[in-house]
Amino acid sequence: MPVQIGATTHSFSDPTALLSDCHRRIEMFLGTFEAVAPHLESKLDNNARMALESALRYFRESAPKHAADEEESLFPRLRESTDADATTALTKLDALEQDHRRANTLHATVDTLGKRCLEHGFLWAADANLFRQAVAELALIYAVHIRIEDDEVFPIAAQKLSAIDKSAIAAEMRERRK
Repeated sequence: MPVQIGATTHSFSDPTALLSDCHRRIEMFLGTFEAVAPHLESKLDNNARMALESALRYFRESAPKHAADEEESLFPRLRESTDADATTALTKLDALEQDHRRANTLHATVDTLGKRCLEHGFLWAADANLFRQAVAELALIYAVHIRIEDDEVFPIAAQKLSAIDKSAIAAEMRERRK
């Protein structure tokens, strides 16, 4: 993954901040797809090829871990919380999980077409249009999804989950990355 100069990165000691850092990477690699998309019908230069490969790899390998961090570690603990303020976050979780499933389908399309582009050096117009449509829909999903998590769900989780819960979430996140 490219180094981002000046980017803030958090440790496992602050799992919700670390999840938010992942959102910045999602936005960055989604931006890569958006930047490459207009050029798919012509031969990609080396920089575009490397950028596309990196973005495809990120969404294939790292993004599923992020979704698991939320769905298997954070969301269940929020659902178990008895704190009244946590109920605000609870109303958002089902929709966020549906976003993950829709994004998975779109990422599968982008991955298939992106690999095809890398293999052949370009995409035919119909495939390039499918790629662009999938990326545009992903951008819409992520814009809302990330805002809800960063502005509503993660702050509540950071305030209301116990230190034991946060530590368990961090341990599970660390284990997924071994």
